Amino acid sequence: MEFHVYLPQMRMSPATLVERARVAEAAGFDGIAGMDHLAPPLAEDKPMFSATVTNAWLAAQTTRLTVGSLVLCDAFRHPMALSQETVSLDHFSGGRYELGIGWGSRDNEFVTYDVRPTQPRARVRRLRETLEILRALWTGDVVNYDGEFFQLHDARQAPTPLGHIPITIGGAGPRTMELVAAHADWWNVHIGILDRLDEMRAHAGKARISLQHYVAFVPTEADRERVEQTAARRFARRSTVVGTATELIDFFGALGERGVERVYTWFCDFADPATLAAFGETVIPALR
Repeated sequence: MEFHVYLPQMRMSPATLVERARVAEAAGFDGIAGMDHLAPPLAEDKPMFSATVTNAWLAAQTTRLTVGSLVLCDAFRHPMALSQETVSLDHFSGGRYELGIGWGSRDNEFVTYDVRPTQPRARVRRLRETLEILRALWTGDVVNYDGEFFQLHDARQAPTPLGHIPITIGGAGPRTMELVAAHADWWNVHIGILDRLDEMRAHAGKARISLQHYVAFVPTEADRERVEQTAARRFARRSTVVGTATELIDFFGALGERGVERVYTWFCDFADPATLAAFGETVIPALR
């Protein structure tokens, strides 16, 4: 099982983000991923950095970690611009960039910032076109495309990717699952559908399964109450796994038995360095 740190690039300075990334790398985490919003959800008055710029910054400050976003919103970028950004990050990171992409999870964001199309069904159709265009551009061939949202005439991506850029797609609707099966290396499952994972995995094609999960790491029993209070304050009523290293090994091990091969851990303490180090010393080796 792989473990990536999910670390939204908000409420933290660039130096703090680098600190967390370097500690995660030293602790044995496989990657780090942030969010992609025009303003932080439920915290619109808080500062937040650009997803792709943050990816580039963290890639430059690390040597092994995979960098990416969980997930980029398709409608925020023209596919040609997204292709250029993705391939640039691929080259500058030495092949450590993964493209996480979806059709958008916050309807109010589309209205507030006049991002179109606003309707979910149209956003899924737009994402389909983006994925088709990206796959065509990454070959280096001249691309002509006549779609509902995009028309490209003799378009070309240069340079091309160093190798294969993995694609992660989040979502679980029928049309999204069609895109997962056709284009994704990883299907990122929402924890709200875990009870239906076994019946839905056939719709994911050959995509491997990843999962984002809220985590409250308990160093010792004496810390449990404090950690539980922090998790309740930070994550409210969201499904959070609270536990010691042994409890987390059992929890994530059970997910592994169900086919989950990667976990994006969203720690309730903003990925405190001590938590990353302890998790890396105990949980990661047991499940790798």
